[in-house]
Amino acid sequence: MSVARSYCLPLAALALAFTVLAASATAQMIAPNPYSTVAGVWGQLPEGRSWGATSAVYPAPDGLSMWVAERCGANGCVGADDVDPILRFDLDGKLLTSFGAGMIYWPHGIHVDFEGNVWVADAVGYYQEEPVGRGHEIIKFSPEGEVLMRLGQKGNPGAGPDRFLRPSDMLVAPDGSIFVVDGHHEDGNNRVVKFDRDGKFLMEWGETGGDDGQFRDPHALAMDSQGRLFVGDRANSRIQIFTAEGQHLETWHQFGRPSGLFIDSNDVLYSADSESNLGRNAGWRRGIYIGSARTGFVTAFIPDPEPNPDRSATSAAEGVAVDAQGSVYGAEVGPRMLRKYVRRQSGLHR
Repeated sequence: MSVARSYCLPLAALALAFTVLAASATAQMIAPNPYSTVAGVWGQLPEGRSWGATSAVYPAPDGLSMWVAERCGANGCVGADDVDPILRFDLDGKLLTSFGAGMIYWPHGIHVDFEGNVWVADAVGYYQEEPVGRGHEIIKFSPEGEVLMRLGQKGNPGAGPDRFLRPSDMLVAPDGSIFVVDGHHEDGNNRVVKFDRDGKFLMEWGETGGDDGQFRDPHALAMDSQGRLFVGDRANSRIQIFTAEGQHLETWHQFGRPSGLFIDSNDVLYSADSESNLGRNAGWRRGIYIGSARTGFVTAFIPDPEPNPDRSATSAAEGVAVDAQGSVYGAEVGPRMLRKYVRRQSGLHR
């Protein structure tokens, strides 16, 4: 399943490697769907409020509630400074708390650390005029909405150790290290930036391109039990895997064109593909790919119901997460909703 570079392999080993690659690529076409879709839009918003574009969902540390960031009933929060974009729901979809009004323009990625703090990437906007003085930052909130840390310079895009250009996602490792993928554009900064637990810049790696360690629109982050960092390199239609120090380990294509990534405590990898079609990653289906972060084998697939992905820029889940009961949540930008999938009691559905 790995397509990492390898040289001087015996012919038999090469033949085996290509056999595994072919099997891995085929698996995504035949993997079963062991989930049922909960009817309708999941998550009860206050009366009079509707869901906007939503790409950010993540469980609380105990997995018994879900944090979501949505774009204020539209595809951006400018002009909606009285609307809280950060929301917490119980597993029945009841709204528990909300905050963040007037603080975030275009919430993109969300992460909840081991202490329950909520991190949100404000990637500003895309295919629209950017508001002056907004975005290009990472904000760390307490569960009550108190601002605890900011990374980047609000409204001042750039590169270097203290500025971002549309950061897409962030992750806090068990040792407190902070990783950020920057940013949301194929021709942007295209890098991973690492900070210590206090927000001090440590290092960065990556540049624009398609080779190992290069990126085009790094869009999502996840970390497995070994401390390996998985980067959803979306416009290159692949996942790249690194050590925490930026050493490239492997490249996987079998999880589609990843917009969102999540790895649970059992090293099950969930990859949300919201973009594959004939023009982008031909031959691959949109949906949520599920498999092993250890072996790379795809074992399940939740298909996108969109009947014609070639006429849809984005559909189904861009963000993906899992609760303590094993239910899967898809945060949808195009359809503007949060969807929930629950395991079937018996049998599989293809």
